[in-house]
Amino acid sequence: MADLPRRLVAEALGSALLLAIVIGSGIMGERLAGGNVALALLGNTLATGAGLFVLIVLFGPLSGAHFNPVVTLAMALQRRLAARDALGYVVAQVIGAVLGVWAAHAMFGEALLQVSAKLRDGPAQIFAEGVATFTLLLVILGSQRLRLEAVAGAVALTITAAYWFTASTSFANPAVTLARSLSNSFAGIAPASAPGFIAGQLAGGLAALALGRWLFRPG
Repeated sequence: MADLPRRLVAEALGSALLLAIVIGSGIMGERLAGGNVALALLGNTLATGAGLFVLIVLFGPLSGAHFNPVVTLAMALQRRLAARDALGYVVAQVIGAVLGVWAAHAMFGEALLQVSAKLRDGPAQIFAEGVATFTLLLVILGSQRLRLEAVAGAVALTITAAYWFTASTSFANPAVTLARSLSNSFAGIAPASAPGFIAGQLAGGLAALALGRWLFRPG
């Protein structure tokens, strides 16, 4: 692991690039798909999965490549990350994610400051976020314990799959959720829908942590 300043920059930059990929590929997909939502989602999915793999490989040795407050919380609760450092990670992730959204808007000639009008409401969507985050964190915990070199691929493929098998298209990340509420694009989420998503993510993450501690314990 790098020293704390470099770890925070890695978390901010990784989060920014991740959101630039998510929002940018969503805008590009929607523009090119000719109204075919499935095709737009496929483009969004492939770009996100590929980009996430590269970002984890690049920044993993520096900060652990969390890019996600739920992952950071899990590491802190396992005492693998100091509480002060964890707070810094979360702040860096949120700031980076917002900057990434603005970068995507700038690249596509969109207004920088936006608020999403895309409602993603209802118990099914919230439950889907719980399932998505539970799956993601369980994959991370298992990969770290059983096959560390597989983390990047396992996480990227999990998100790629979860775009399609969850009703919410798998945000699975509070920082991503907050940042995507600032984009009235294909990948956006209305601010009113964000609290339910974040609640589902936290619940799913804590459930995965509880199970993972038992399931993947040594011996």
